[in-house]
Amino acid sequence: MSRILPLLAAASLACGAAQAATPYADARAKWNAPQAPFRVYGNTYYVGTHGLAAVLLVDPAGLILIDGGLPESAPRIAAHIRALGFRVEDIRYILGSHAHFDHAGGIAELQRLSGAQVVASASGAFAMEHGGADPEDPQAGIAASYPAVRHVRAIADGEAVTLGALRVTAHDTPGHTPGSTSWTWDACEGGRCEHVVYADSLTAISADGYRFGDPKHPQRVENFRRAIATVAALPCDILLTPHPSASSLWERLQARTRGQRPDPLIDANACRAYAAAALKDFEARLQRERTPAP
Repeated sequence: MSRILPLLAAASLACGAAQAATPYADARAKWNAPQAPFRVYGNTYYVGTHGLAAVLLVDPAGLILIDGGLPESAPRIAAHIRALGFRVEDIRYILGSHAHFDHAGGIAELQRLSGAQVVASASGAFAMEHGGADPEDPQAGIAASYPAVRHVRAIADGEAVTLGALRVTAHDTPGHTPGSTSWTWDACEGGRCEHVVYADSLTAISADGYRFGDPKHPQRVENFRRAIATVAALPCDILLTPHPSASSLWERLQARTRGQRPDPLIDANACRAYAAAALKDFEARLQRERTPAP
């Protein structure tokens, strides 16, 4: 840890100036708060900030990074990777969950540092290459822009990114954005392997006036419900989410640190519970849309 702290301090200084006079400044400062990197399980490491996940998968053939936080998160994520003893230059792929500024904002810089191939869904690739500008996004017009990402490779539902022994599979889970993607892989430790799910956000957040239940676009509701069902059905032993608070990561990590056994990060019901809560919130949102304003 003595080697980690100087790197994290340097990253904090680099991020400070970028947080001033930016859209959503208060939220961004909280999302980008420091967080020491740690091993989740086996070849899987958390290298994100306290409020925004970034996950590193490690193989002798190279590294795969999932998500890049805010633009100002990139130096911190790079420092975390180095602090764990890995080289940013060894990142071969950067995978995107969804193309909002708080998860894709740092990808362009991390791509520049590593030379990695960025991979996302077709809709996600379009949005990333346009700095987050997607007219079909429920948050179009209110989400902040970010540095455009170059040469994003589109991946199909069920297709996998492979690197050495790593095999990371994409699952279309549209709703929060049209291109939302969840990712799954296996992580092994001590002869035991667990199914890891990086489940994308399932929250129905939008600009004012947007209606998920607009009868002109019936596929929105159908797609969102299907996405929630997809996450619920995934083989899932360890759940990670783009906002770690959405899956109670810090509470579970604290319990692990206290020595609680079995490992609190391993929970075969976590994806089902995450999906059930999302479905309840989504149906409540649809009900509010159907209820006339007083």
